[in-house]
Amino acid sequence: MPTITLKFGKERSLQRFHPWVFSGAIHRYEGEPEDGDRVALKAANGDALGWGQYQKGSITVRMLGFGADLPNENFWLESMQRCFRHRRSAGLPNPDTNIFRLVHGEGDGLPGLVVDIYGSTAVVQCHSLGMFAERKAIADAILEASSGLIAAVYDKSAEALGRKEGNDYLAGTPDNSQPCLENGHQFRIDFVQGQKTGFFIDQRENRALLQRYAKDRTVLNTFCYTGGFSVYALAGGASRVDSVDSSKKAIELTQENVAINGFNENQHAALVADVPEWLKTHREAYDIIVLDPPAFAKHMDARHRAVQAYKRLNHLALQQIRPGGLLFTFSCSQVVDRELFRHTITAAAIESGRKISVLHQLTQPADHPVSVYHPEGEYLKGLVLLVD
Repeated sequence: MPTITLKFGKERSLQRFHPWVFSGAIHRYEGEPEDGDRVALKAANGDALGWGQYQKGSITVRMLGFGADLPNENFWLESMQRCFRHRRSAGLPNPDTNIFRLVHGEGDGLPGLVVDIYGSTAVVQCHSLGMFAERKAIADAILEASSGLIAAVYDKSAEALGRKEGNDYLAGTPDNSQPCLENGHQFRIDFVQGQKTGFFIDQRENRALLQRYAKDRTVLNTFCYTGGFSVYALAGGASRVDSVDSSKKAIELTQENVAINGFNENQHAALVADVPEWLKTHREAYDIIVLDPPAFAKHMDARHRAVQAYKRLNHLALQQIRPGGLLFTFSCSQVVDRELFRHTITAAAIESGRKISVLHQLTQPADHPVSVYHPEGEYLKGLVLLVD
C-alpha cells in the first residue's frame, strides 16, 4: 500500500476523525498511487493516521479507517453488516417500508459511497474512483450481509463519475415481483434512468408530515419529480393536488404512482413546466405549496446566486398561498447552511408582506446519518411555515 506523509500540523483533522485529506496537506509520497488505490496516511513525525482511497484532486484521500489498523479481508462484509444493523435499529425495513438508504457516505464511515434499497434491489452509486474500483466487492458484501433481503445489486455510478462504465447489475438476480413501499404507499422506481438512484428517500418523514396536514386542502407540489409528496397529500385526503416538474418522464412517473395507489385522477393534475416561470403566470391560490427544488449551488462560488434563486422562488410561492395556508420549503444545497436558508426565507417573507410563523424545522431521516466529525453531511434543511 503506498504511503502519504502529511505536512506538520495537518494531522490534526484526521486525529479528529474528519474523513477528507486535501491535496495541500500532503508533504510526500512513498510509492506511486493511482486513482482508486488504497493508501496509508502518516503524520510528519511518522505516526500512523489511518488509510483511505486515493484520487487526484482537491480531496486527495477519503478515509476509511483511522489509527494504526489496516483493512482486513472482511472489511466490506463487516461494513455492510454494521450498516444493516444500524438501519434495523431505526426500524428499517418494515412491512410498510422497504425503500431506505443503507449507506450514506461519510455518515456511515464510507465516504464516496451511497447505497439505496428498493424492495429486493440495492442500488450502488459511487462518488469516488476508489469506491468504483471496489464496487464488485461492495456488491458481494451487500448480498451476504442482507441475509436474503437483497436479491440483486445494481450499479448507478456512471452519471455521478462522468464515466461510460457502470450502470449495470453487479451481483445477484433481479426480482421485480416485490412492490416498493414507503409508509404503505407504493412507488415505481426507475433507478436505471431516474435522477440520483431513482427516488428521493431523504424526504420520507417530511412527506408523512405533509400527509397529516393535507385533509380537505388544495396542494401544489412543485419540482415534484416522481410525485412522492403528491401521493402522500392525496393519501391525507387533499381535495386536489397539482404536480409540476420540468421533466416529462418525471411527470409520467408521477401519474403512474398516483394511479397505482388507487387515487381518483380527477383529484390530481400533472403538468410539465419550468416551475419559476410557471409560478410567475399561474395565479391560483393554494392551501399548501411544496417547494423542493434541486440543489441550486453545489460549490461555494455559486452560493450567492443560489440564495437569490431561493429567495425569488419562495417569494413567488408566498404570493399564492391562502391566509392560514402552509409552505413546505426545502434546500438540499450543502453550501447553503441551515441559518443562511432561514435568513433567505425570512427575506422572501418580508418582501412578500405576509406574516409567517415556523411550525416545523425539517431535516434528513435516520437512514441519512450525519457524522459529528463531518458536519458537511447535513445537507437537507426545510421549514414548514404558517402563512397569514
